[in-house]
Amino acid sequence: MKAFEELDLYNVEALYSEEQRMVRDSVRRFVDAQLLPCVREHFRHGTFPAELVPGLAELGLLGAILHGYDCAGLEALSYGLMMQELERGDSGLRSFVSVQGSLCMYPIYRFGSEAQKQHWLPQMASGEVIGAFGLTEPDHGSDPGGMLTRANREGTSWILNGTKFWITNGSIAHLAIIWAKDDAGEVQGFLVESERPGFSATNIEGKFSLRASVTSEIHLEDVRIPEENRLPEAQGLTSPLKCLTQARYGIAWGAVGAAQACFDCALQYAKVRTQFGKPLAAFQLVQRKFAEMANEITKAQLMNYRLGKLHEAGESTYVHVSMAKRNNVAMALEVARTCRDILGANGIHDEYPIGRHLCNLESVFTYEGTHDIHTLILGEHVTGIAAYR
Repeated sequence: MKAFEELDLYNVEALYSEEQRMVRDSVRRFVDAQLLPCVREHFRHGTFPAELVPGLAELGLLGAILHGYDCAGLEALSYGLMMQELERGDSGLRSFVSVQGSLCMYPIYRFGSEAQKQHWLPQMASGEVIGAFGLTEPDHGSDPGGMLTRANREGTSWILNGTKFWITNGSIAHLAIIWAKDDAGEVQGFLVESERPGFSATNIEGKFSLRASVTSEIHLEDVRIPEENRLPEAQGLTSPLKCLTQARYGIAWGAVGAAQACFDCALQYAKVRTQFGKPLAAFQLVQRKFAEMANEITKAQLMNYRLGKLHEAGESTYVHVSMAKRNNVAMALEVARTCRDILGANGIHDEYPIGRHLCNLESVFTYEGTHDIHTLILGEHVTGIAAYR
């Protein structure tokens, strides 16, 4: 197949600065040169391309939106374009970067002490230390407030017990951000080094989706940590939810990248695949599919741009982010399904990226807030009535 060509019917490209386009293009070149040649084998074997982590760090992708502590300090639009290009390659690699920056580095940056920031953030920005975000539990996904993990105070230490499930990077992490309820039932955040006695992580096998990403179960059995490992400014469930809002912002952009990859692949295929004496692209029903996909991708591009501008102005809210995550992931999943249909039987073969994106997007549709949960967030905002309580 020829080189990727981005769909841009409304010339959204012109809205970005030269520096933002340069940032995007640098990640695009990395994805083309480093990820795409190896991702099929990693997806087949269920392995994470750990060899790419130094390159991600060199591009400033780890904690890219944070300022200081050896982080890139980029603005929201540049970061979004980075996530778009990473997920054009694979949702698993974008997930790794999102977890590292938005779910692990961000809580230290936002809720940590200065000593915690100085110690951990430079190491995480360089990829020397990999993080994991321990919120979801086996019986508590969409309702994290029901968590069973406990942190009991014992003198100047905390004793952690519990299980976290569906944790990206869990078994390769050097540091886990663990959310647990204290003796008073308040949610607290803790920095837990993976080598501490009682900490263990096992990989979740048999995944159909995100196979080029590490997904784990974390067990905490009488894990003792000092008071200085507690995030001092994190109080209550709103703290991890703020981290999720940061991650969802990147997901909204990443989903557009996955949709773009599927669209471009199907368009190239439809122009050369001949049936009944003419290319697929010449049939009216096929053209209708491309027209509808182009329409939805363009709407998502414009939504992301506006979301990025709101974020940079400090005016974005979790509602804005939920709407973008909900819309764009659903759009990308439908685009992937439609493109798979255009390719027919070839759409399920990993010679083409569409089936891989389709499987990945099924997980993206669910994690960081399911589609239904984001629907209820928007519904509450519009009506003023919370339907999930």
